[in-house]
Amino acid sequence: MAKNGFTTSIVHSDRRSGVAHGAIHKPMHPSTEYAFADSRELAAVFQGKAGFTYSRQGTPTTASLEDKVTHMEEGIGTVTFASGMAALAATFFSLFKAGDHLISSQHIFGNTNSLLGTLEGLGVELSFVDASNADNIRPAIKPNTRMVFVETLANPGTQVADLQGIGELCTDKGLVYVVDGTLTSPLLFKGRDVGASLVVNSLSKHIGGHGNALGGSVTNTGLYDWSSYANIAEPYRKGNPLGWGLTQIKKKGLRDMGGTLSSEAAHRIAAGAETLAMRMDRICSNALALAKYLESHPRVHSVRYPGLPSHAQHERASALFGNRFGGLMGIELASDIDVFDFLNRLQVLALATHLGDNRTLVLPMAQTIYYEMGPERRAEMGISDTFLRMSVGIEDIEDLIGDFEQALAES
Repeated sequence: MAKNGFTTSIVHSDRRSGVAHGAIHKPMHPSTEYAFADSRELAAVFQGKAGFTYSRQGTPTTASLEDKVTHMEEGIGTVTFASGMAALAATFFSLFKAGDHLISSQHIFGNTNSLLGTLEGLGVELSFVDASNADNIRPAIKPNTRMVFVETLANPGTQVADLQGIGELCTDKGLVYVVDGTLTSPLLFKGRDVGASLVVNSLSKHIGGHGNALGGSVTNTGLYDWSSYANIAEPYRKGNPLGWGLTQIKKKGLRDMGGTLSSEAAHRIAAGAETLAMRMDRICSNALALAKYLESHPRVHSVRYPGLPSHAQHERASALFGNRFGGLMGIELASDIDVFDFLNRLQVLALATHLGDNRTLVLPMAQTIYYEMGPERRAEMGISDTFLRMSVGIEDIEDLIGDFEQALAES
C-alpha cells in the first residue's frame, strides 16, 4: 500500500490495525486490571514484554492513542499521561538527579516555570537563557549539563526558539534535547526535524482540540543514544539503547508517579486528532487575518504573532512552520484601556484559560497566570497590565473581527 498523507493515516489507523466487528474506532477499555490464563505470560509482561497488567501503567486505549502520536511525530515510541504538565514532570523527574544541570529557554509557560522551580528545590541546577539564538546556549553548558529544554512557540510571548541551531549544538555536545511542540502541533512542526531527542505535547490542546479531555505525551524520536546517559537505571538498560530513556520515563511517570491518562480521555483525544489538519488550517488562517486587523487598529499598542513581518522571528517561523503560524497571539492594548472592562464587552470570544481549542479564548496575563511572578518578573517578560493572550479558534473570521471592533470602539 502506498504511504498515505497525514490525515488519511490518522483517520484509518484504527481499522487498519484490526478492530472487532468492523468498528472504525478502537474500543474504550475501562478495566482496571488485566487477567492472564498463563502465569508465565503474566510474569513476562511484568519483566518487560508488551502487554497490560494494571491500568495505571496504560491500557489498550492509551496504547492506540500512543501509536497515533508516534505516527504524527514520526518517532519510535510514545507514552501518554494525564496532562501535558504530567508529561513534563515525568520527563524531568525521571531523567534528573540532584547535582545535574538543565538549560531552559527563559520564555516558557508559567506552569512549566513553576515546575522547574520545584526541580531546582530538589537539587537540580537551572540556567535560563534566551533561546532565540543558539549562541546563548553554548556558554551556559557545564560538565554536569544533561538537557536543553525549549518550546517551539513560547507561551505567551510567541518567541520562536532557534530550534535548528540548538539541535545541532545538542547533537555536538551529546545533550538530551527536549522540545515542547504543543503550540505548533506535529502538523506544523516535528521535533525530529531539528534533532530533538524527545517531543512533549499537551494533547489537551490542538491534537485533542475540543476542550473535552486532558492529556499529555512524550515521544521518543529515536535520535538519541541513551547508552551515553548516566542516569538510566540498570533495570532499563535492556534491548535497544534508543528506547531506554522513554522506558524509564514510562516506568517512573506511570508506575511510580501515577500520572496516568484515563481510557475515556484517550478515546476522546484520539477522535479529536482525526480533524487536526482541518482545524489547524482554519486556526492559522483566522489568526493571521485577525493579527493583521489588530496590528492596524489605533487602540492596540502591539501584536505579537509570528505570521506578521513585524515579529522578530518571522522569517525563522516561516522556514520552520511552513508559513502556517499557529493560533497563539499576544495583544497589548493601549495603556489607558481598562482591560477588565474591555474583556467584558467581548461577545464571541470566551474568557477562559486554555489553548488550541475550537473556540477563540482570551485571557489577561498579568492578572492571572503570571500574577504570582510579581511586576518585576512580568516586566522582564514584556507582560504589561493590558497584555492579553489569545488562542484563536475556528469561528467565522468576520465574527472574530467584528467582536474586537465593537469592544475596541468603546475603549
